Amino acid sequence: MDGWTQDDQRLRRTLIFILLAIALGAAVDLVLDRPTTIWSLHVVVELGLHLFSLGAAVYLWLGWRRTGDSLERSRRELESRASERDAWRARAEKILRGLGEEIDRQLREWALTPAERETALMLLKGYGHKDIAALQGKSERTVRQHAVAVYRKSGLSGRAELSAFFLEDLLLPPDAASDPLPSAPSSPSSASRADGD
Repeated sequence: MDGWTQDDQRLRRTLIFILLAIALGAAVDLVLDRPTTIWSLHVVVELGLHLFSLGAAVYLWLGWRRTGDSLERSRRELESRASERDAWRARAEKILRGLGEEIDRQLREWALTPAERETALMLLKGYGHKDIAALQGKSERTVRQHAVAVYRKSGLSGRAELSAFFLEDLLLPPDAASDPLPSAPSSPSSASRADGD
């Protein structure tokens, strides 16, 4: 497989066939004319047409071959990246499952209702109130009420604190876990956008 679609391959073959047919026609015409001198205008035009057609066919064929090779390399690289991603997911699946269970346990400890737990999880995933309302098939006002209940029951002031509660130390390397890092300051616009969705 060289990375080309059937239509691309058909077009390539057609163009090369046409150029080779022109080159062959020019050569046959030249032979049938039996010119007496090689430097006549007719001979020069026929030879030029012949060489141009052959050169264009070879040029196009080489260019398409390079492009096909490049497409194939890109496809293999994408497949490699996909397998790399899948391998990471397989290694991380147990940890992620454990994290999900611990997050759910904490949400239950805060005595959240099932709807509030679902809203809290979607807030943690980064969804805004409008997005959550659309996904849950509820009104945005209901989602906002659930979010307020999550913050009240958890004792947290908003989405940023909710995310920090669960995820603040998640990505620290093992040797840095003992050295607490200050929280990264967020810009006022991003903070208000995050809590105001």
